[in-house]
This record gives sequence, C-alpha cells and structure tokens, in this order.
Amino acid sequence: MADLERAGTEKPRANSSYNPNQYYVGTQEHQWTSWLIPMFVVANIIVFIVAMFVNNCPRNNTGSDGKCVAKFLGRLSFQPLRENPLFGPSSSTLEKLGALKWSKVVHGHQGWRLVTCMWLHAGVIHLLANMLSLIFIGIRLEQQFGFVRVGIIYLLSGLGGSILSALFIQSNISVGASGALFGLLGAMLSELLTNWSIYTNKAAALLTLIVIIAINLAVGILPHVDNFAHIGGFLAGFLLGFILLLRPQFGWMESRNLPADTRVKSKHKPYQHILLLVASALLIAGLTTGLVLLFKGENLNKHCSWCHYLSCVPTSRWKCGN
Repeated sequence: MADLERAGTEKPRANSSYNPNQYYVGTQEHQWTSWLIPMFVVANIIVFIVAMFVNNCPRNNTGSDGKCVAKFLGRLSFQPLRENPLFGPSSSTLEKLGALKWSKVVHGHQGWRLVTCMWLHAGVIHLLANMLSLIFIGIRLEQQFGFVRVGIIYLLSGLGGSILSALFIQSNISVGASGALFGLLGAMLSELLTNWSIYTNKAAALLTLIVIIAINLAVGILPHVDNFAHIGGFLAGFLLGFILLLRPQFGWMESRNLPADTRVKSKHKPYQHILLLVASALLIAGLTTGLVLLFKGENLNKHCSWCHYLSCVPTSRWKCGN
C-alpha cells in the first residue's frame, strides 16, 4: 500500500512501566472522570466503519490485486492484502473521505484535510494500535488534567503533525491519529519538566519517558510510516504541555488553610511562567509559519537534503522511495 499511515506507537507495552503518579508528590488536586478520550476512541471506530461501508470492496474491487478479505462481512470486507496489508479500505476511499494529500490541500484549497486525516485509519491493525495507545495514555492524562486541556493538546498536536507531514510528504496520502498521540507523549515530557520540583525520583521518571519516546520515534523510520506527523505532533504537544499542564508548587494547596504568614506565597514558580511564555511564542510562531509555507506550496525537502531520513531509512531489506 503506497499510503503513509501514522503508525500506532508502542505505548501499550511501554506504559506498563511508566506511571507518572509513582513519581509525583501528591497534593489535594481534583481527579477528573475521563469521558472525552473514550469518546475519541468511539469516534475513530465509527469513522473506520463508515470508511469500510463507503469502500464496499465486493462492488468496487477490480480483482487485479486479489480477492476481498473476510467476504462474510459483506460490504464491510477488506481490500486484498496485496493492496492493503493492514485490513482496511482502498487509498481512493481514504482520499475521498479526507486523507491528507498535499495537492488537495494546496491546489484544491482543502485545508480541512489537515484535521480530518487524524480521524481516518488505514486498517484494523492501524486503528487497534492507535486506540490502545490513546486509551493507555489519554485516560490517565484526562484524569489528572481534565478534558479541556487534554482535548486541546490532542487536537492541536494532530494539526501540528499534519502540517509538518504535508510540508515534507507530497506524493502520498497520510492518515492516522498518532500525530495527536505523540502530542500527548510530548506533553507528558514537558509536564514532567515544568513541574520538576514536585516530583520524586526525577531522573528515573525522565529517563523512562525519554526511552519510551525514543523507541516510538524509531518505529517511524520504517517504510510507509509517516514519522513527520509523529515529530510534528510531538513538538506541538511538548510546547502545549508547558502552557496547559502546570501544577501548583508543592504545599501551595495545603497552605491555603494555614495562617497568612506561613502560606506558600506563589502558586507557581517563576521558571514555570517563563517556560509558559517561551512555549506560547514558539507554538504560535511554529503553527503560523508552517501554515504559511504550506499554502505557499513549499516543499521543505528542497531546503533540507537529509530530512527525509527522519521518516524512512533505507536498508538492504527495504527501500524508501518518495
């Protein structure tokens, strides 16, 4: 399959060894009930079922690549494995439903594809990997920080991933939620850094999270995986974490019940405010610059001869093509 799916990151396995709460010096912060992330999961599943219904392999398959898979599903049966080994629809169906395609965004003025592509998946395997990752990461973050902040991080990270993807990959379509998922990972890292003073075992927490991120980014060098979406989403989420995921400094909430002369005077430390301002400026500048370059039709590969290796590294076993 020539399309680029934003591969499911390996967070189900990795998250079993990383729980930020085990390093956190607890305060009396409110614990939220997670409902938005489960809704996102349901929405992605529904969109995939709709994509398979529209695809209608028994009717539209020409047979040149083989027979439809799982014919007992009828209209929902999958494209031949030679065409799509991930058990999903055809690339033409994904493109019809809103997959990210540079020519459509730039010349067709279809900027909405920057958002719709993150709700589409190339197949059952792709969908399952991403949704498991979203459940393991997203629910925990939503319980800690609420649906508004986590929802903003998810959506803006997905947008950031789409923008960077379109600036580098202009010959294939791209679909998947993992740009947004990498944004949640990036936010977890910046949350640890900006709230550094309230964590115990800081080095262990930081090292664990960096290893998780490195492993998942390394998966992106495989062919047919859109690592630019991963990187763009991660960077956007990393900056958003400094902006949205600040915690009060240790003892501030408890000190409100103490006499005025013994209270912790400031809710946040000065460096947290500095990081918030810097991250805000970088995020606005990055998204604005990316959108301007994209709609001008720029191809950043012309300005960076080695950047294509960030998304695919050719080996004796596979080639990268475009």
